[in-house]
Amino acid sequence: MEQRISLLTLGVADLARARAFYESLGWRGQVVEETAFYQAGGLGFVLWSREKLAQDSGIDDDQPDGFGGIALAHNVRSEDEVDHLLAAAQRAGATITRPAAATSYGGYAGAFTDPDGHVWEIAHNPGFPIAADGSITIPDFGAGSKM
Repeated sequence: MEQRISLLTLGVADLARARAFYESLGWRGQVVEETAFYQAGGLGFVLWSREKLAQDSGIDDDQPDGFGGIALAHNVRSEDEVDHLLAAAQRAGATITRPAAATSYGGYAGAFTDPDGHVWEIAHNPGFPIAADGSITIPDFGAGSKM
């Protein structure tokens, strides 16, 4: 696994309130399917429903330890790489919370938690090209609303 993070997603209670907060700080991004995307250097910063993020991560938000409301994503260049990294994470002690499968956005992804319960998604998303240095660029979603 390359030592990098592609996306940092915050699970928020109120997307409009969270967007207004970041906009007041000068951040500009796009909203697509109830998800706000911002370019943050070489990675993407995302705001999404906390409930949907927990569900997508295969986490029960009502667990005794709770869900931290944050998911890290490591984007890779192929579906095979997703499978390989999930298996490697499991061998290292991770708990697979969502086995790899096709996604609604045309990609392929799975998720795991590390020994302390932090969520990682391993994803192949053809719409988010990965540069040689591992950085990604949030694409122009066109039909999504600009902020």
